[in-house]
Amino acid sequence: MTLVLDASAAVQIILRKEKYGLYAERFEAASWVIAPDLFVAELANVLWKYHRAGFLDHAECQERVTDGVELVDDFFGSMELWKEAPAESIRHDHSAYDMFYAVLARRNDATLLSNDARLRETCAAMRVESFG
Repeated sequence: MTLVLDASAAVQIILRKEKYGLYAERFEAASWVIAPDLFVAELANVLWKYHRAGFLDHAECQERVTDGVELVDDFFGSMELWKEAPAESIRHDHSAYDMFYAVLARRNDATLLSNDARLRETCAAMRVESFG
């Protein structure tokens, strides 16, 4: 199974949050894990927020970003997806950032792993498989 990993699910895995077991099981079953290149920026930003809130020190923040990046086998450039992502964003009234993940999943007949319930609902409307 091909899996598109979004930053919200990656955080669940690398920080061993409440859905860790659920997501780790699906992640381990994947034969190929992919993400749009914006995953790195989104993950870094989320973990910076954990640092800013005092949950991670500087070194831990850097290590967790590295851990998250290493979960992904291949990254796809935003330039490959940019025309479809905003079109789907407009069509479904959903964040363009999220549509990069959904479009990548659709293009690769993949399952999107996400902790974002609204994104999973939008994926259902797009007939893109998601889990979370």
